[in-house]
Amino acid sequence: MSDEELKEEQGPEEGGEDVLDQENEELNTEWLGEEEWGDEEDEEEVIEEDVPTFVDNGDGTISDTRNNLMWAKSDSYAEFKYGINWFEAQDYCESLNEKEFAGFDDWRLCSTEEAKSMFSFTMSNTDKDGAEIHVDELFEEGGGHNTWTYMEKPDYHQYAELFSYVTGNEMWQHKDNEYSHARLVRDAGDREDYEPEWRKDTKKFER
Repeated sequence: MSDEELKEEQGPEEGGEDVLDQENEELNTEWLGEEEWGDEEDEEEVIEEDVPTFVDNGDGTISDTRNNLMWAKSDSYAEFKYGINWFEAQDYCESLNEKEFAGFDDWRLCSTEEAKSMFSFTMSNTDKDGAEIHVDELFEEGGGHNTWTYMEKPDYHQYAELFSYVTGNEMWQHKDNEYSHARLVRDAGDREDYEPEWRKDTKKFER
């Protein structure tokens, strides 16, 4: 009997069919998984596109729908037409609260993280000098290129943090620096207690 006839009698090698079935099962599993992952990513992208980050409220304020914040549409430069120091920025907050700007009396300086949430290199606006700043076009043009924050340097309270809307960087700046500006914000939800303990004795900030 020849080798070929012997192989035909014996039939296919043992385990051959099992190997083929396993390979087919793996191929089918991988294909199904990839299809499901692709659907999930597409769904997430659609959801994000449906929710705008900034909304113009039509009353001089802009709402950040993702971070639950409300910003003043214009900054301190629109009010004064010059730069202000950190203490004047605090007084600017008080003046807006006294007249209940847009119906609210809890306007404040932003934190560094809140200032960063306004910034993106994909957004473009212009400051008072016509230079590009990276905030949403819904905000008033012709404002300052930076903002004071309420963040004070630990153990060196003569310094506060400043955020640049040109570079996206934060820096410690002496509070007497008069070439800065202020963009005011408020919590759209529950109000948070943000002032440091040592500042709670007074509403006015003395030099």
